[in-house]
Amino acid sequence: MSQFTPHRTGRQAGRDGFPQLLGAEWARFRTGLGRVLTMAASVLVTVALGLLIAGGARTTCVTGTGEGPCPPPLTGPDGTAVTDRYFFVHQPLQGNGSVTARVSDMTGQVRLQDTVPGVHAGYKQAVVPWAKAGLLIRPRLKQGTPYAAVMITGGHGVRMQHDYIHDVAGGPARKPQWLRLTRSGDSLTGYESGDGRTWTEVGAVRLPGLPPTVEIGLFATAPGVQWETAKAFAQATATFDQIELRGANGSWRHDDVGVTMEEDGKTPHHPGGVVESGGKLIVTGGGDIGPATVEGGMRADFTLIGGALGLILVLVVAVTFLTAEHRRELIGTSSAATPYPARQLAAKAAVIGAVAFVTGLATAGAVIPGGLAMLRANQNPIQPITLGTELRMIFGYAALTAAAAVLAVGLAALVKRAVAAIGLAIALVVVPYLLATAGLAPWLLAFTPAAGFAITQSVPTFAHVEVNPSLLLGGHYPLPPWPGLAVTCGYAGATLGLALAVHRKRPPGTARPPLRPRPRR
Repeated sequence: MSQFTPHRTGRQAGRDGFPQLLGAEWARFRTGLGRVLTMAASVLVTVALGLLIAGGARTTCVTGTGEGPCPPPLTGPDGTAVTDRYFFVHQPLQGNGSVTARVSDMTGQVRLQDTVPGVHAGYKQAVVPWAKAGLLIRPRLKQGTPYAAVMITGGHGVRMQHDYIHDVAGGPARKPQWLRLTRSGDSLTGYESGDGRTWTEVGAVRLPGLPPTVEIGLFATAPGVQWETAKAFAQATATFDQIELRGANGSWRHDDVGVTMEEDGKTPHHPGGVVESGGKLIVTGGGDIGPATVEGGMRADFTLIGGALGLILVLVVAVTFLTAEHRRELIGTSSAATPYPARQLAAKAAVIGAVAFVTGLATAGAVIPGGLAMLRANQNPIQPITLGTELRMIFGYAALTAAAAVLAVGLAALVKRAVAAIGLAIALVVVPYLLATAGLAPWLLAFTPAAGFAITQSVPTFAHVEVNPSLLLGGHYPLPPWPGLAVTCGYAGATLGLALAVHRKRPPGTARPPLRPRPRR
């Protein structure tokens, strides 16, 4: 005799509480072998690609002793990787005092981009936007030590900067521009003036532990000009006159701080210099004093380079988890057969979101520490990363994966066609990220669901550093990590909310009759 097991209708499921619905949807998910294997494949794809690239990465540097591993990145007072290269004309200052000078002119030169491979295109007269010339105080010349400076820039007006990562904007740079930097104990204050009589404070900073004797003087520097895929040589030349020192009355000392040497180990590479003429000091320097967002070593988010590919598989699972039930007439085309279709949709979204979160957590928890370990084992310089940043990347990527999966469920509930929903989800989440990675449209990451990838950024964004627009070449996301993730979560919540509202509005009178019992084989 044949035995029959009643098939639960949507109306019967609707009477269940939400925990029972969650249990039923979880049972449906885990019994689908294809879904489970696809989620596992998402982890394997991202982890394998990240570890493969990290394991093959090799960075070498050429010095006077030959080619070998690059040194670890230079770090500033707070542990951030920094660049500290400039030409400094200075004197020792004991106790309190000040330096005042007029910057009467600033010029520069930059290297032209080669049009023919291997043929040097030469130089042109130009000043890069973040070229700097001004007044500087620091305890000693050792790179990475604290400092404070007030300066004019090539394209960003007057600035007050200290300890590499801090930047305060002043007024627009004039020609000529008067600057003043004073010391009172541990406090340093920068001023600007257009005529040398009326002064406006730009900023005041405190450098704890500043020794009694510090170095005070004039400096010039210029970061490299930004090409499509790299930075190239740039220098700035500033003319200082009407210089007044208080508290220091020695002779000027000249130091090309941080200058690198040619392969022979003796010849300076693009050295700076100073010319003294008729009460003027003409100072030329190249480099930068600020964060080293690219030069500071490889970034931890480099290990998640395969994250977008792995996310495609998650989106496919999220959509098909819903559309498969549409085909079985449990939700979607027959969703009116149950008095609470929205609850079932919410349960599916909760289950797939939780599964996606665990998938993303396993992915990032494996590839980020593992990739960093491989990079260090191969003696690559690594951008400093704190435990808090690493945990934010791991759990943030998990949250991004969950939000993207919930977004895909909402799209599938609205579109009802698997292929269309998958294509739309990929177009909204993955394609903008790939375009931004190539440097084609980074602005897409400011307002599309792909904005959540910002949660994986391992190096802070600094407004006073110019970077390549390509994420792959050291660029930055247009939004900070948490606001970027909030954009993705907002899209997911809005899409799912709309889908729930559509399901709730369907009239109960359109319900199909309950399905007949199915025979058990």
